[in-house]
Amino acid sequence: QVQLVESGGGLVQAGGSLRLSCAVSERTFSSYAMGWFRQAPGKERECVAAISWRGERTYYADSVKGRFTISRDNAKSTVYLQMDSLKPEDTAVYYCALNYSPTRDTPVTVYEYNYWGQGTQVTVSS
Repeated sequence: QVQLVESGGGLVQAGGSLRLSCAVSERTFSSYAMGWFRQAPGKERECVAAISWRGERTYYADSVKGRFTISRDNAKSTVYLQMDSLKPEDTAVYYCALNYSPTRDTPVTVYEYNYWGQGTQVTVSS
């Protein structure tokens, strides 16, 4: 059973930064695309960033482009989300997810991901 454990969430003022981490138990982690999603109360879960298995391709939602950076360390089986210039509208529960397929692309829909972390709360105060 693949396990994903997020960390790094918290409360931050607008304009501040947070770095989320997601440790993955899968020993072949380096073979799979990873994504970061978020879900605010009353809203659908949305992909904010995704990264291909080797890290050469990335995707960012328009709302976070230029402020968030996704990266991965395959040696540590960990994916990161650096979040800068945070805004109150970034407040949500953030989830990491693993796409358990041989794709070399950057999946962006909820349905393309097979394993999920438990989520970590990010709250940005104005």
